[in-house]
Amino acid sequence: MKKFLRLLDGSKPRSRSRSRSKSHARRSAVCVPEEVVNVINIPVCGENLLRHAARVKSLSSDEVRKAVQAALAEDVGDGDVTTLSTVPEGATAVAEMRAREPLVAAGIDFARIAFQELSPAIHIEAHAGDGDRVKAKGILLRISGSARAILTAERVALNFVQRLSGVATLTAQFVDAIKGTSAQILDTRKTTPGWRSFEKYAVACGGGTNHRFGLFDMVLIKDNHLAALRDATPNAIAAAVQGARKLYPGLKVEVEADTLEQVDQAVEAGADFVLLDNMTLAQLRQAVQKCKGRCKTEASGGVNLVSVRSIAETGVDFISVGALTHSARSVDVGLDFQA
Repeated sequence: MKKFLRLLDGSKPRSRSRSRSKSHARRSAVCVPEEVVNVINIPVCGENLLRHAARVKSLSSDEVRKAVQAALAEDVGDGDVTTLSTVPEGATAVAEMRAREPLVAAGIDFARIAFQELSPAIHIEAHAGDGDRVKAKGILLRISGSARAILTAERVALNFVQRLSGVATLTAQFVDAIKGTSAQILDTRKTTPGWRSFEKYAVACGGGTNHRFGLFDMVLIKDNHLAALRDATPNAIAAAVQGARKLYPGLKVEVEADTLEQVDQAVEAGADFVLLDNMTLAQLRQAVQKCKGRCKTEASGGVNLVSVRSIAETGVDFISVGALTHSARSVDVGLDFQA
């Protein structure tokens, strides 16, 4: 890969020390802060965002760079045979990355690094940043420099921006749909393997709220956990919450409830959150009253852009939407060379 980089514009790849200080890593972090918090207002993508109970890992420049390098290695292999055989080494070009539909931008730094990995001398003007709402035909980036580098990095840069902006855009649609209510839109763990931090970052850029990052930072007792405790006394929920408090006293505990009876049991057991799974609007309203002043509520199951407003109006604190990451389509973004 490094040998190929030198072929693009005659320059050597930039050397990067492995001994970067922690302070440098913090300065280069992208948008989402590193602190572990519960429910507080923190700046994310230029706006205040109410966090749930989990930690979202910051996207440092090093993390983004490693992902981009892996994507370039996958795509380029031993060399971009078309570009190398048709485009002179010294050829230069100017290209614009444009939105071809309205979108919320995310992943701009991935694109910038993709181009600069192949030519450190390349010049990039950012016309939009992560979290910005961009109209159709709006410019995201203007890139000038080695034509070879631009052509070879094009697909990798677009893949990151299209996918992450797709997640951010869909999230923003859900957030817009519940404006004026007190509810917050949550993501889930239904993410692309290896891309969880990137996709949760994109959710934050769209104005969404991050749920737990993984299995390690919050206790979430679901129906299958309860099924394994069906013989416990006084009931499975009480036993599960007691066990969680004993082993992990510093973590928040959430309990999934399919019935109002389970809601009562979760509240009595002292759960911090109750996940109201596939309940009717009437059941959600009753559950909210049962939990009021004692724990937070989260609605889940079958949430879409048509139903989310009605769910939010029941008074739930959070609405989790797996579709934000498992069903978001990539938005249409193109890279056009200028004459």
